[in-house]
Amino acid sequence: MLNQDHYHFIGLGGIGMSGIALVLLKKGLSVSGSDIARNDRLTEIAKNGGIIFHSQEPQNIDLIKKKFNNKNIKIVISSAITNKNKELNYCIENKLTIKHRSDILSLIMKSFQSIAVAGSHGKTSTSTLLTTLLDLCTKDTSSVVGGIIPKYESNTIIKKSKYLIAEIDESDGTTCKYTPYLGIINNIDFDHCDYYSNIEELISSFTEFGSNSKILLTNNDCKITKKNITSDYRWSIEKTKDVDFALIPKKIDPEHTIADYYEKGQAITRLKIPIPGIHNLSNITAAISACRIINIDINCILKNIQFLQLPRKRFDLRGEILGRKIIDDYGHHPNEIKATIELARLFIQDRENDINRLVIIFQPHRYSRINKFLHQFIEELSKADSIIITNIFSAGENKLNNINSQNIVNKIYKINKNVKFVESNYEVAKNFLDITNKGDLILNMGAGDCHNLWSLLESQ
Repeated sequence: MLNQDHYHFIGLGGIGMSGIALVLLKKGLSVSGSDIARNDRLTEIAKNGGIIFHSQEPQNIDLIKKKFNNKNIKIVISSAITNKNKELNYCIENKLTIKHRSDILSLIMKSFQSIAVAGSHGKTSTSTLLTTLLDLCTKDTSSVVGGIIPKYESNTIIKKSKYLIAEIDESDGTTCKYTPYLGIINNIDFDHCDYYSNIEELISSFTEFGSNSKILLTNNDCKITKKNITSDYRWSIEKTKDVDFALIPKKIDPEHTIADYYEKGQAITRLKIPIPGIHNLSNITAAISACRIINIDINCILKNIQFLQLPRKRFDLRGEILGRKIIDDYGHHPNEIKATIELARLFIQDRENDINRLVIIFQPHRYSRINKFLHQFIEELSKADSIIITNIFSAGENKLNNINSQNIVNKIYKINKNVKFVESNYEVAKNFLDITNKGDLILNMGAGDCHNLWSLLESQ
């Protein structure tokens, strides 16, 4: 990466693309990008000197080439940008240099002692927890993750630091491009069936990531990971023997998790962690383990545990409207929905919270995912007291096998009669008081554009 390079991102507003763009800007490089969306990430990029286009047309490229005629123009795309995109097509026709976002992130990582967080579930949470803990202990940490880190109100921290924490996306098979100092694999679970044909292909992708990591840390509790991935260090929340690090839960309530911490089977101390949920405990164990592997003092870690927070959109309490508590969550895979419902039930069981029902508003994400896991989605969603299904967020996919939201509703209805189809979040907001009750805990779940619900409700 040289100062004579200019980077233009097509699809700049995405959580992954925006983070990389901010890194380049903060390193003093010139950056531009296009996105039809308007969001806080684009605002932050503009404040840092980035040039934003709110269309994706060929003339954007002509303007950039004219403005930066003394620089090498490099076009950056994610796998979401296809040749159908007019702007990208124009770049191909004009033989401009085109790089995938993973190529740029991999280059950035080489200038740090990088810690790469991979896995099917919990990457963003683990990356956020590790960033917070490591930076509090060292004041020497940069980060590029797929979510907003509460401590910094950004998905990116970049400074002249020793460490860089990067979240690695496996959805498009680019995990093989990274060579981190420390690699972390949270778990392996079949997903991204638009790219992978079977679980074996996904395992192969993670195996290559592991072999490219100088040191590898894995989750001993994940059966697929344990069976298929050879690692240097392992953590567990289920056992203390034959693992390097363990946090064994003793009590979980809506506000905290109390757990006993072990290293190499030896009891170290009891921790009170300000985050509930058994799946979150595993992510916290990974974060602590990574810190210990790079020789962070245990007393410093224990001192800073109290400041841990989950990233935005991960069981993120947005507020309360007329006795209805609303939580945003990114869960879009059946196993993620299962874990989030289990966490939500803790709040309902706690009588002090005065919650009567668990309501899920779910925006299905990708036709390929719904088609592959339809029965699992039905089983997990049916566990809520009331279910609202909105239109499928296609993420650019074509319709598949007559999969639609009404079909999902019809199948849930056979198990749980309290289910209905509401077309969009605009309709949900419009009819909110009619379709919810005072005393509801509402999980607004999905990986699409569903998280605008809170702002729609606030504006009414």
